Amino acid sequence: MTTPQQPGKLLILSVSAGNGHVRAAQALAATAQQRWPGWQCVHIDAMAHVSAGFRKVYTDWYIKLVDRAPDVWSYLHGKADSTPHSAASQRLRRGIERLSARDLLRQIARERPDAIVCTHFLPAELLAREQQRARLAASLWLQVTDYDLHNMWIVPGMAGYFAANEEVAFRMRARGLPAGRIHVTGIPVMPAFGLAAAAAPVRDAAVRGLGLDPARGVVLMVSGGAGVGDLPSMARRVLALPGLDFQLIAVAGRNAEAHAQLQALAPQHGGRLLPIGFTSEMDRLMTAADLVVTKPGGLTISECMALGRPMLLTSPIPGQEEHNAIHLLEEGAAWLTDDAIGLEFKIARLMADAPRLAAMAARSRALGKPGAARAVLTQVIEGARP
Repeated sequence: MTTPQQPGKLLILSVSAGNGHVRAAQALAATAQQRWPGWQCVHIDAMAHVSAGFRKVYTDWYIKLVDRAPDVWSYLHGKADSTPHSAASQRLRRGIERLSARDLLRQIARERPDAIVCTHFLPAELLAREQQRARLAASLWLQVTDYDLHNMWIVPGMAGYFAANEEVAFRMRARGLPAGRIHVTGIPVMPAFGLAAAAAPVRDAAVRGLGLDPARGVVLMVSGGAGVGDLPSMARRVLALPGLDFQLIAVAGRNAEAHAQLQALAPQHGGRLLPIGFTSEMDRLMTAADLVVTKPGGLTISECMALGRPMLLTSPIPGQEEHNAIHLLEEGAAWLTDDAIGLEFKIARLMADAPRLAAMAARSRALGKPGAARAVLTQVIEGARP
């Protein structure tokens, strides 16, 4: 165990089933390196240390299922939420996970950390069992990465649990987790979002830095989805809206085909379309935006709220993203659309109504927790000291 004079080792475990769990882990690692430079910080993707077959099912199968059969995913998500941990199916699942993750457990043992933060329930479940059998001495913490609480996140025995907001914390207590170990911190975002949130208003400078006109509105579009269409088709539709003169930043990420289509489309719109591929500067793009069009993943909406950006949410995945969307709608920080016609109508309405956008932005900023990563790590690092 460490002392205040003797920095320790922090291990952060994520699971690359979707991007959010990994991005939360990266935010914690970056914040640890900035704020606690004496501590050694190691981030491990658990999927890099499991059997190939298990990894394919856990990551590729999940992504294909939510894309191609969302109704099936909705049923499975709900079924798992209502199944007790003691059920035979859950015991079988955990047994398969242990067999598939033996290399992960060996890797964690080699690291000999003083504290571990899990941004996914899978490594937390595995390590809780190790701790029960006195094979793990590190303090063990769990960060929930959505604005709802699924049964899979109820992992007894953690040193602490980090909740996105008060409702998630309430649900943790209602499901039997000890109140004294629950901390409402928000969901960790990269330090750049905190810096941007603390700065004086820099929207116009960010717009100019992207080569756009700060006197015209800016829409940032970061995803498509079932019903609203792929990103290039979404861009075509909204750029054709009559009577509106906004600019569009379209982020294709690692989808090279979509990025190429957007680049081909841009010359047809006189500088109104800025195509972006993979980027590590989402904070800069969000700072420039008057409206963000996105799927309601826990990390993306946390980044938007950290910067006080109003959102138009598209095609939420059944389960966790639906609950994220409901949270933002209830709080007045977002609108929702699930088809292409609604996308056009709502972008047109919002971009023509500056007072409404400003009110949504104020609600978004009030919900944001740009310092979440620091709040989490303060608990973890202080908790690792005797």
